[in-house]
Amino acid sequence: MWCLELLLPLLLIIKDVSGQWNVWIPRDISAMTNSCVVIPCTFMYPSGIRLHYGIHGIWYFGQPYPQLFPPVVFKTRTEIVHESYQGRTKLIGDLHQRNCTLLISNIGTEHSGRYYFRADLGGANIYTYPDFSELKVLDQPNIDIPEEIVADENLELTCYAPDNCPENSPEIQWMYTDYLPEPEYTSDYVAESNTAVLSSTLTFTPRPMHNGQLLGCRVSYPNTTLVYERLISLDVKYAPRSVWVNVSAEVMEGSSVTLHCEVDSNPPPRISWLFGDEQLLWDTASNASLSLEDLTPSQEGIYTCVGDNGYGVMNTSMYLAVLYPPSEPVVNGSLTILEGSSISLQCSTQGNPTPTLTWLKDGELVGAITAAEVSVLELLKLNPQGDGQYRCLAENEHGRASSSLNITVEYAPVLLDESKCTVVREGVQCVCMATGNPEPIIEFYLPNKNITVNDTDGRYNYYTHTDGHTSTGMIKLREKGERLGNGAVNVHCSISNMYGSESFHLELQQEKKYMMAVIVGTIGGVAVIAFIIAAVRYVGHNNKKENGNPGQDLVSKLENPALYYSTVKKDKQCLRKKVVRHVDDDDNNGDNDHSQICLRREHDSLPVADTDTILVQIMSHFSCTVRLIPWRYS
Repeated sequence: MWCLELLLPLLLIIKDVSGQWNVWIPRDISAMTNSCVVIPCTFMYPSGIRLHYGIHGIWYFGQPYPQLFPPVVFKTRTEIVHESYQGRTKLIGDLHQRNCTLLISNIGTEHSGRYYFRADLGGANIYTYPDFSELKVLDQPNIDIPEEIVADENLELTCYAPDNCPENSPEIQWMYTDYLPEPEYTSDYVAESNTAVLSSTLTFTPRPMHNGQLLGCRVSYPNTTLVYERLISLDVKYAPRSVWVNVSAEVMEGSSVTLHCEVDSNPPPRISWLFGDEQLLWDTASNASLSLEDLTPSQEGIYTCVGDNGYGVMNTSMYLAVLYPPSEPVVNGSLTILEGSSISLQCSTQGNPTPTLTWLKDGELVGAITAAEVSVLELLKLNPQGDGQYRCLAENEHGRASSSLNITVEYAPVLLDESKCTVVREGVQCVCMATGNPEPIIEFYLPNKNITVNDTDGRYNYYTHTDGHTSTGMIKLREKGERLGNGAVNVHCSISNMYGSESFHLELQQEKKYMMAVIVGTIGGVAVIAFIIAAVRYVGHNNKKENGNPGQDLVSKLENPALYYSTVKKDKQCLRKKVVRHVDDDDNNGDNDHSQICLRREHDSLPVADTDTILVQIMSHFSCTVRLIPWRYS
């Protein structure tokens, strides 16, 4: 409080040099709850103002403008103040001496805020000074703690108590210091934000064991019951003191293992699990666990746990051994190449014992089987048949593993045999099929009309479909007159992709089959005739053997012309029926036997000399029959 006693006389001798409205009050001031506080204040006003009615003053809380109705803290003209300041405020300065110092007693935390002074010199000479003093009411003392407390480094902690109440002066004591190594105490008065403050400084050297320990500062006012305390927990920073990990271990491939690491440090370290130079996991904590699942041979090696908290680094390592069958082979990525190109496929793996490597294409063996960790398959001048999946299989006594890649061979389009035109009910339907990679684009060209039909043309019922590397295009010509002079359909199919294009004339497949039908029918007819001739000669030969005197029979036949004519007529009718039946029912094998029986029955009474006559009649009738029987095309 002695600071205020020296400061106030100094403020009172300040002269109005500028002749303007000015005020000086501390920008910040503090006090303990239930105690008091003195806000020192001095003000200035223009020297030309005459004081006819004296000087009056008003203290506001929160706002400087009366029109906003701020709470009145103190007013010299009346005793009407805000209810929270009733009986608590007193002006201890002399306004005629330009001293506006205010005393507030029994303050609470609700009184924390800004305080403004307003001078009333009579008439229009009323002015509220914009400068303010901000009061902080504390319910515990302040302890100045460094940003960080480092083990084995000297530490100073300072406890502050405001001394802005003339009625009481504070006392400071440190608590829970018995465990500290050789603590030292110093007291002093300091100026903090233009207010009087009592301070006490505790000095000692902390150790890692002091981390988390409690320290306290107690402020009391003699001859009162006012006691204020504040406790802090020491946050002592220290480098990692120990790093613990699992012992070295051996595990089988495919199994799981968890590696644990614990680090003693403050703050908690950044724990990193390293495999060689590769960081597998990190976390800011006192412990971290690395889980390795489905272990592979590549995960065998030295694992290191590193703890780093900015104050020091410590690490510990362990060795993890993995027993394993061949690892998954490493092969080329899938490739797309042009037909005729050559490539090399490489496969590498690891295993113990050394695995055998086998190359398979779509499940079939290609290349040689090698006992090594690396195998190279040379594929020369690939054609479309080289397109497919290639798999490298690695095997040893512990197991097997494989990896695959796809090779796509791109090639110019090729027309398929299924491309043709056929007659349908609506007209002529033309289908063009081609294979290629990329998939061919199909267009139709009608030379007689100079029209190109593709997917942008809605005429002719254009339709296209792609299945894998095969493209199919189809159009329908409703007019059968779109033909060349020889009767063929005049439609051209164009197939193309990025590697080439070709155009083909599509033939009418039905006309071609008709010509084949005529040829097949003629050949079939000749075969049937030959069969009948052989049958008739066989029957005639048998009759000759059975009839010892054919001449006698012939004489008897001639003697009865009516009987002879009837027999020949029946023979012709029987043969005509059988030949027609043979042509229509060529799949029925039983008819051949029936024909032979019929011939034998009808001609067994004829003489041998009449056999040729019968054959002539049969040939004449059969040729007529062949011309009349329609050819059925399916």
